[in-house]
Amino acid sequence: MKIIRWGIIGCGKVTEVKSGPGFQKANHSKLVAVMRRNKNLAADYARRHDIAKFYSNSQELIHDPEVDAVYIATPPHKHHDYVLEVAKAGKPVYVEKPMALNYQQCQEMVYACEQAKVPLFVAYYRRALPRFLKIKSLLDSAAIGKIQAVNIIFTRPFNHTPETPLPWRVIPEISGGGFFMDLACHTLDYLDFMLGPIESASGYTSNIGNQYPAEDTVSASFSFASGIQGTGLWSFNCFQRQDQTEIIGDRGKLLFSSFGMEAIRLITDTGLQEFSIDHPEHVQQPLIQTIVDQLNGIGNCPSNGNTAVRTALVMEQILQR
Repeated sequence: MKIIRWGIIGCGKVTEVKSGPGFQKANHSKLVAVMRRNKNLAADYARRHDIAKFYSNSQELIHDPEVDAVYIATPPHKHHDYVLEVAKAGKPVYVEKPMALNYQQCQEMVYACEQAKVPLFVAYYRRALPRFLKIKSLLDSAAIGKIQAVNIIFTRPFNHTPETPLPWRVIPEISGGGFFMDLACHTLDYLDFMLGPIESASGYTSNIGNQYPAEDTVSASFSFASGIQGTGLWSFNCFQRQDQTEIIGDRGKLLFSSFGMEAIRLITDTGLQEFSIDHPEHVQQPLIQTIVDQLNGIGNCPSNGNTAVRTALVMEQILQR
């Protein structure tokens, strides 16, 4: 099989452990080039990760004949344009989540890749993590019977000192929204993966803390095409962290965390079962492997432009934009 040679645009924090090394460690995969606007930082990253080439110009990386596929790991406001450029160059593209600033941009990205006949993948890597595959297998095997409803609650404090700049994730023109846009998309996407598409959604937003421009509190209700109903509450200005997704069936329920490593809890009439499953060292590596396999014609990646654009639409419906 062919070695897929990767280039990264935007080698920031997410690429240090979560994703970057995964391109080196996945089978039939190699990271050969990185790009960052600051050439010294690009050179430092390449040196530390043993990568042959580094650039400060995205076009040079995109058109490097030794780069077969491109991973875009910039903040979301750059995703749309970079995806279109990579598609125009005729290369497969893997883009970070959230996919773009809004649903329209996501649609344009999918269309551009379809027209260029190149695959588009999106970094909803929970679709390939053992922990979430276990949850899906429990649901598929009817461990809780026929699924009825989903409840989500996620809260955490906002720890920020006024003397330091705001994180880009709460600046809407860069991130597309606030922490809801950055984090809730993971939860809503894996629910699409486990339970099928969400058919409709609505929500309310507010900025109770007034510590940054984006919303800090979001509540939502949503309905799956299957008839399953769901609710969610996200608050990013609370005194403590809480992270629980509850999937309720007619013979039991599952409780688990979107971001923590607490044991998965299966509760039925027969009692409680717990499943402790750790993440791999590089959490994106399992999804990267599915991408490499698909590019080599031996499988399919579960997270692509068409699945991710559904999550983008649900997010937009909840945020009422």
